[in-house]
Amino acid sequence: MHSDIKKYLSSFELGKAQHFENMGVFPLFSDINHSPKYLILKDAIAQQILSVNEIDEGGSVPELKVINKGEKLVLLLDGEELMGAKQNRVLNTSILIEGESETVIPVSCTEKGRWSYVSKEFSDSGTVITPSVRMKKAKSVAHSLENSSEFRADQGEVWNSIKSISREANVESETGAMRDVYEQKGGDLEDYLKKFSFVDGQKGLLTFIGGDVIGFDFVSQDSAFKDLHGKLVKSYAMEAFLGKNKKKVKPDKKKAKAFIEETFQCKEKKYESVGKGWDFRYEGKNIVGSALRYRSKVIHTAFFRADEGDREDKMSGFRSRRRYRTG
Repeated sequence: MHSDIKKYLSSFELGKAQHFENMGVFPLFSDINHSPKYLILKDAIAQQILSVNEIDEGGSVPELKVINKGEKLVLLLDGEELMGAKQNRVLNTSILIEGESETVIPVSCTEKGRWSYVSKEFSDSGTVITPSVRMKKAKSVAHSLENSSEFRADQGEVWNSIKSISREANVESETGAMRDVYEQKGGDLEDYLKKFSFVDGQKGLLTFIGGDVIGFDFVSQDSAFKDLHGKLVKSYAMEAFLGKNKKKVKPDKKKAKAFIEETFQCKEKKYESVGKGWDFRYEGKNIVGSALRYRSKVIHTAFFRADEGDREDKMSGFRSRRRYRTG
């Protein structure tokens, strides 16, 4: 593992455990003061600094165009969903968008049944896909990078995962939209959101479901994480709410530290990011992760627990896939 990233992960400090029903969280802290400063997606769009559009009038399912009209960097987080235009999409990886730039970014569709404009530009849906889907997506993106140097996900697997989530939630969506599940189950997630509150200085969270570590997210700025906290908690809470493991077990600090230490043993591969910096991919025994590094600083890192069945190579059809234009 790259020394900068290992140093960053080693600096993690676990806060006081938070617990509700079958979900537990350790707030994560670090005394490493990271720069540079950046905006997050929601704020950049709200300030009309950032615009996200289809790449052209016809559109391309796995790509979007991002225009940063400001001077500040903007962080787009892996798993964040964009809604609008011809169909809702989700970020395939974390990307640091350069100031005053135009960038084509890799995405996956989270709304299979629509391919028509509802707006010219995309907006922040306020949603991050569930950690299990992010884990599978990270796995397929890693395979794509290794075989074609592209940040492509297995679109069929993403659609199948959303279909399974919808079925488990007993939610019907005319367009197969993931966001419809979050909207219809919003009331059920409220108690989770109330119980898992942001703590001053917090930069990440390590989550348990039913007593087992699911994964963690960590960003370099506590101000950025404060704004991302709610949507990340909601993502993990959806997994807890729909999951079969309903054990009400408090999170275990030894297990949390062991999971972090397990990341050090992962195999590492390095790729040039779509935006600024470098994208690192990690895979170990039953663990998948990634990190975005820029100028010796780790901007975002996330690792997820992967079951044995999720580690199988399901990419034979994906490898032969070519670019496409319609949904």
